[in-house]
Amino acid sequence: MKKKLWIIIGIISIFVLAGIIGVCFYFSHRIVEDNSGFLLKKDLVVEVYSQVEVMDFIENIEGKVIKETPIKTDHLGKRMISFLYLNHKNKKRRGTFTIEVVDHTEPLIWLGNSYSVAVGSNINLEEEILCADNYDQNPSCSIKGDYDLNKEGTYKLEYEAIDSSNNKENVKFNLYVYQPKEKNASVKKTNQKFSDIMKTYKTEENEIGIDVSSWQGKIDFKKVKEAGATFVMIRIGYQKGINGEYILDPNFTTNIENALANDLKVGGYFYSYANSKQEAKKQAQFVIEHIKPYSISLPIAFDWECYSYFNSMEISLFGLNSIADSFLSEIEKKKYDAMIYASKNYLNAIWIYQQYDVWLAHYTKNTDYTGKFKIWQLCSNGKIDGIDTDVDVDILYH
Repeated sequence: MKKKLWIIIGIISIFVLAGIIGVCFYFSHRIVEDNSGFLLKKDLVVEVYSQVEVMDFIENIEGKVIKETPIKTDHLGKRMISFLYLNHKNKKRRGTFTIEVVDHTEPLIWLGNSYSVAVGSNINLEEEILCADNYDQNPSCSIKGDYDLNKEGTYKLEYEAIDSSNNKENVKFNLYVYQPKEKNASVKKTNQKFSDIMKTYKTEENEIGIDVSSWQGKIDFKKVKEAGATFVMIRIGYQKGINGEYILDPNFTTNIENALANDLKVGGYFYSYANSKQEAKKQAQFVIEHIKPYSISLPIAFDWECYSYFNSMEISLFGLNSIADSFLSEIEKKKYDAMIYASKNYLNAIWIYQQYDVWLAHYTKNTDYTGKFKIWQLCSNGKIDGIDTDVDVDILYH
């Protein structure tokens, strides 16, 4: 009996001792919350989608920050921030403070001082003119003033857009409703010879090439190579409208096999109507499935140009950029290079959150686009041996 009692006492003693050791360990290693070791800045307000870190909000700290979690600024409102720091006694402390995420950016109205529509056009003008917001998926967009699309004339109007943070943008414009005229068949079309482009733009730091699709018909890539082109961007496929099926370009297989057979560097692009990240990811997987048998040395581009449908999609500008990111990140996961394709004006106004390489479309002699770009599509009326139709000509920079 005494033996059992001593055993029980021994077990209890072990548990008590373990508890004491645990408590001592906890108190010796616990991280105390202490906001006395640092001084915050007065302004703890940050713009939505800003990239910030803890030290952006701290005026002075007695020690240094040793651990912080990424600060998310993708939703409006107050947000508690927590981080670890070493104080002047070299003790770990947890600091906390609250920031407020706000939106001070006006909506975007894609409109100049005039807009022209043919008499009898069956369109919704408010939907036709791109009206977008960086944060809101569905800002309030309206046209002030009276107009009649069935009556020729000039109408003085104002387009107004307001987002949920009450940021407002107004654009006054003249709406020209005109009577269509017969096309003048005598207008002479001009072309830019590939040989002339080579003479003007070729340097040791770039390459000149083309981008093609089934619109170019049958291509003699041997002649293309002999003309001086060193690379080709090939349309891999396209989406058949919003929520439509994915179509492989009818000439993709022939184009890529013949281009590679003639030692041309190859990249590609997909023409998308994606209105969600999930759909963009599926499109990337469609692309990957069709390019994996081939040697791809240049980037795969996301080509999204359905801006006239943007209003009906009810997505924000950040949302559209996230859709592109979904496609491009999926491409990169499979070890291909990825890039966004867009014209200069859209890059400046729409693709403002992009971190990927850029394929710039700007039809001019000397682009004044100030951002970085990997490829410059400088014309759509190029003429090169081996292709009977017009073709886009591009410069690839090393």
